[in-house]
Amino acid sequence: MSLGVWLVGGRGSVAVTSIVGAFALRAGLTPPTGCVTELPEFRDAGLAGFGDLVFGGHDPSPVPLIKKAEQLGDSGVVPAALVRAVHDDLAAADAEIRPVPDGPDQATIAARLAADLADFQQRHSLDRVVVINVSSTEATPEPHPAHDSLAALEEALRTGAAVLPWSALYAYAAFTAGCAFVDFTPSAGARLPALAELARREELPHAGHDGKTGETLLKSVLAPMFAHRNLRVRTWSGMNLLGGGDGATLTDPGANAAKSASKQRVLEETLGYQPQGVVRIDFVEDLGDFKTAWDLISFQGFLGTGMRLEFTWHGCDSALAAPLILDLARLTGAAHAAGRRGPLTDLAFFFKDPLGDGPHGLADQWQALTAFAAGLGARP
Repeated sequence: MSLGVWLVGGRGSVAVTSIVGAFALRAGLTPPTGCVTELPEFRDAGLAGFGDLVFGGHDPSPVPLIKKAEQLGDSGVVPAALVRAVHDDLAAADAEIRPVPDGPDQATIAARLAADLADFQQRHSLDRVVVINVSSTEATPEPHPAHDSLAALEEALRTGAAVLPWSALYAYAAFTAGCAFVDFTPSAGARLPALAELARREELPHAGHDGKTGETLLKSVLAPMFAHRNLRVRTWSGMNLLGGGDGATLTDPGANAAKSASKQRVLEETLGYQPQGVVRIDFVEDLGDFKTAWDLISFQGFLGTGMRLEFTWHGCDSALAAPLILDLARLTGAAHAAGRRGPLTDLAFFFKDPLGDGPHGLADQWQALTAFAAGLGARP
């Protein structure tokens, strides 16, 4: 199965790390560490191989992929030797990264985005294309009547109204081009009711949102522990320090608030209540593509005894996210091939703020994910 992977933000750190990793895996230059779909549970799920993936994307940046990859090599995000080894593949992929089109209105821009997707699929004779949003986090959009139904949205676009944030405009373009959509950010994406309706109409799957790679991954493991042991969490506060483009983006109060809300949802959903405490995200330029999280948890045990847990997480965001991008592309492509449509709630394992009302504990999400994969493999 030839599968196109169209990355919104295709010249960013996460996208480029994903592309370098896919080429290195294809050539047998690195083991698939971090790739969930390479575990035995996914062997019979009918997933596209790494050699079947073809990359493209949109990005306003003119920096070539090879230059960005070399920068990531210099900063220790990816091995510099791997960048050199896949140089020719990166040069070929660079030709598939398009500038973001403009136009007099959102309907025209969406049509041009969709045309780029259709051209990409046709030129490479791809069976399917999955569009994955790995661009900068947006502020939560203000409510608008056009978001509530597809009829209202299409009427607003017909009249030239600007009603969609960029992430949702990409979801709209993806669905109109017949492509599945995955939002790896906390932006609106396909979560707006009108776009969910469009996905159902076009019989397309979508997944999201906000990839779970660090502090929230630990929360999804630890919160069920407290709940299952009947220990009362009194406070849970976190301090996140990160650099790079994501850190700079989150200096915007609106984007920061959207990200912080996404990171906290797992606690209330898992514990059944929201403990006191806040999540803070600060930009530290010197950290580059790395991030550090410090969490302090106070909890109450038998006879009211007060106790606490502290942890520190230091990780490389792009290296944590990139294998998940490849996983989500392969799983979503297989779901599309199997005729799945609408929100892929069983992919909650990968997200901080997943679609649907499923469990937020990692163990329960793992069971749902492996059952989903088994179902894909069992299709006629």
